[in-house]
Amino acid sequence: MTSSEIRPLLDPFLLGGVYLRNRVFVPGHTTNFGHDNRPTVRHVDYHAERANGGVGMIITEAIRVHPTSAGRHISLGSFDDGSIPAYAAVAEAVRAGGAAIFAQIMHAGRQASGDATRTAAWAPTGVPWAAGAHIPHAMGRGDIATVVAAFGAAARRMRAAGYDGVEVHLGHGHLLQQFLSPFSNTRDDAYGGDADRRLRLTREVLTEVLAQAPGLPVGIRVSADEFLPGGLTPADVVEIVATLRGEFPLAYVHVSHSAYHGSYSLATQMADMSFGHAPFRHHAALFKREFPDLPVLAVCRLDTLAEAADLVRSGDADLVGLARPHIADPHLVRHAMAGEPARSCLACNQGCVGRLEASLPISCVVNPEVGAERAWAAVWSGPHKETRRVLVVGGGPAGTEAALAAHRAGHEVTLAEAADRLGGQIVLAAQVAGRERLGLLAAEPAAQLAATGVSVRLGLRVTADDLLPGGRLAGFDDVIVATGSRPSRRELPGGPPVFDLWQAVRALADLRGTVVVRDDEGTWAAASVAEHLARLGTKVHLVVPTASLAARVTTYSKLALTRRLGDLGVKAHLLRSVTGADGDRVTLQDSLTGETEELTGVSAVVDAGRPEAADEIYRALDGQDGAPRVHVVGDANAPRTALEAVYEGRLAGVFLTDPASGATALAQAG
Repeated sequence: MTSSEIRPLLDPFLLGGVYLRNRVFVPGHTTNFGHDNRPTVRHVDYHAERANGGVGMIITEAIRVHPTSAGRHISLGSFDDGSIPAYAAVAEAVRAGGAAIFAQIMHAGRQASGDATRTAAWAPTGVPWAAGAHIPHAMGRGDIATVVAAFGAAARRMRAAGYDGVEVHLGHGHLLQQFLSPFSNTRDDAYGGDADRRLRLTREVLTEVLAQAPGLPVGIRVSADEFLPGGLTPADVVEIVATLRGEFPLAYVHVSHSAYHGSYSLATQMADMSFGHAPFRHHAALFKREFPDLPVLAVCRLDTLAEAADLVRSGDADLVGLARPHIADPHLVRHAMAGEPARSCLACNQGCVGRLEASLPISCVVNPEVGAERAWAAVWSGPHKETRRVLVVGGGPAGTEAALAAHRAGHEVTLAEAADRLGGQIVLAAQVAGRERLGLLAAEPAAQLAATGVSVRLGLRVTADDLLPGGRLAGFDDVIVATGSRPSRRELPGGPPVFDLWQAVRALADLRGTVVVRDDEGTWAAASVAEHLARLGTKVHLVVPTASLAARVTTYSKLALTRRLGDLGVKAHLLRSVTGADGDRVTLQDSLTGETEELTGVSAVVDAGRPEAADEIYRALDGQDGAPRVHVVGDANAPRTALEAVYEGRLAGVFLTDPASGATALAQAG
């Protein structure tokens, strides 16, 4: 990418009187870096890195205005004046990097889980956000007054902390949107019943925010479409913005989409790679047409700055936000301006959204340094240690990352890969429909290795004997074993042919008729193969021994995945196990009752069972006299995901003497 491709993004912009050096911003996104609901040094370093990376503006993650919205202590809140210094430290760091910073303030409403705090969430009515979720407290007039005051107080604190502006969150199905939407607000009082009364709480909040933070530009974030029957439509939200703009001096409208509801709508909020590029850009364009003189900020699953530039060039938006791409590469803008390659976001939702759901700090498959920027900076700038001869065996995500890290640390590196190209299992996974973007995890490290001059030897299958004294590859000081894992396959004697996952991907075009997919792991692997086959017209039965479909896929992605599977006619058999087969018949057993049933006309079975570590080299060299020092990473260590593989690869490459201690030191520093 060259600077000419992103030229429209590089012009400065005045937003509510605040100077921005360009039109790229980092939109608010939860990090789980907080402590006691306040920012920490991890926030300071995380946002400083992205400011130094060249963005024009950073909008903070949602700052909860009241304890009933906190949910857990690792989220951010501003509940008293004691929080001001922590927020000021973040603002100071961002401005030192040349970017402006706006504070996003919100109340989560009914989805503010009270498990950690043992409190009830607040909402317009006592209807939960999803089946099985906690029933919220239906707010009374006193509760509403408390929330209004809390919004004003939070805005005052952000002004005191030196923020350039405030963004009031009216979208994503949070409290203010819950009151705005006829889907979630069924009250029949002064705060519900018709569109004007549903708007009352937002009016009161904006009035209080502007009064408590005089002179500070105030923008709003909206969801253009709730994607819910009976919910807010783009026309409804345009009318809401028109009304608010007529009554308040809005600095901008930030156009997003979705509602926080246990359905497909929520999946659109963090749209993964299956959605394709910029699937919701038309929303920003609508608001720009309706309000040509009001700055419009766009976010819509943009993957590159070139795509973002097209929105500005087309007149569809004034500023464009990229959250996950800046998690993947905080220096996205500077790289593009210099014509340098950047690491691409995979839109996999694994290290960011997936870890959020587990109440863990965010990470990133392609950027293991997220949340520990200061510690990693110290690692890379630290004193150079002795140069060692390093052999990396295996060219998947763990191996390529290990080779790159070891080279950057100053070692002499050779990478041996048995196949004729780098990437390992990722190359196969990227052949499945909707998962093509995974291919970047093979292509980009390969390009980086080529640029570094690391010796890459393709088609070289390494054995343990090769590495022992007298072997053809003897003499290396360290060997990093990144040989990955292999799929397992359980035969069904007398039944239809059985394919393991790798075989199935290679034969996708030939698997026809009725196919049974056995999914013991609950990951993307089986689900994406099932979806691909169904798109080809195959009748698919997905057999799952647990009570949950795709149990290890993040909820944000699963809500879209299950909708697609349903639309394609995939039949899910939960709490079922395959116990036998006869000809074209496959027998399933109910895990609860033990009862059996038969699937007939089955032409093939795909077995997505538990993978096995391909760790033979490690086992053979472990404890051998004369063997080089051995490190094992990624699936060869234990079959998991690309997130762990890349992280372990980087640790091993940098901390050749003691990767475990290195990981501990980084965790403590973070």
